Amino acid sequence: MKTAILFSGQGQQFAGMGADLYAEQPIYRATIDAVNQQLAWDLRCDDDWLDDVTRIPVAITAMNLGLYQLLQSQFPQPTVMTGLSLGEYSALIAAKVMSVSTGIKLVADRARYMERAGLQQPGQLVAALKVTPELVEMACRAAQTVGGRAYPANYNLADQIVLGGDALGIQAATAFLKTHGIKRVVPLSVAVASHTPLMTTASTALAKRLDFVDVRLPQVPVISNTTGQPFTKTTVKTTLTQQLVAPTHFDQCLQAVKTAAVDMIIQVGPGHNLAKFAKQTIPTANVFTLENSHDWQALMALINGGVQA
Repeated sequence: MKTAILFSGQGQQFAGMGADLYAEQPIYRATIDAVNQQLAWDLRCDDDWLDDVTRIPVAITAMNLGLYQLLQSQFPQPTVMTGLSLGEYSALIAAKVMSVSTGIKLVADRARYMERAGLQQPGQLVAALKVTPELVEMACRAAQTVGGRAYPANYNLADQIVLGGDALGIQAATAFLKTHGIKRVVPLSVAVASHTPLMTTASTALAKRLDFVDVRLPQVPVISNTTGQPFTKTTVKTTLTQQLVAPTHFDQCLQAVKTAAVDMIIQVGPGHNLAKFAKQTIPTANVFTLENSHDWQALMALINGGVQA
């Protein structure tokens, strides 16, 4: 059986995420405990955490890794992996490019750099649905004519693109899209304009931080959101640095997964959006989400019942 793993990024976290898994699954619990020891944190995600932009990325990464370890206890090594934005760090850690300790501390520092950049240059993200890349580019240019800043931030699907920028730029770009027939432009609950030039200072700080990180050859191919190509040992640092200021291309990642001819795709971590994108892009694959104990039991029942590779 050929399997692809999609690691959740930020944006769909929820209070209490992973609590049932922690209580019921020793393998998952051991992973979370190990991360807690690395940072001396309590990673139980309550309501007070949901807006903490420095802790939530660590909690999501820890959850992703705990779920991956749970999968590893029952599944063979995946054929390919990817993740959305923050989720790439989970994929790289899972692929042994860096240790859990190194990766978790890097995620924590990245979050701090992004928070600081967001305070220096406040930003917003909105998702435009049923849109084209050309129209998004036009909307961003329209924002510039009124003194705003707007950029494509995430190419999730061919017709679903996230824009990031400052308040004036996003307001102008949104107005442009709506006057050109785009009915749904949805604000996202993210505190910074990730993957745009507003994150330049964070990217610079991350580049310096990565000078002190040892990376290894990936044991499983991990597709980069930034390049659409597998990470190599020599491209990890430059690609992660560029990721903060350049748009993600999850649509290209899914095309790479499709080319790998996998039988099963599993999104691990909070949320279901990546699985939805996968279903639209690769309808022939069995697609699952794994974010709680119910999902785990359902997945095991399906596998034991004979989901065919």
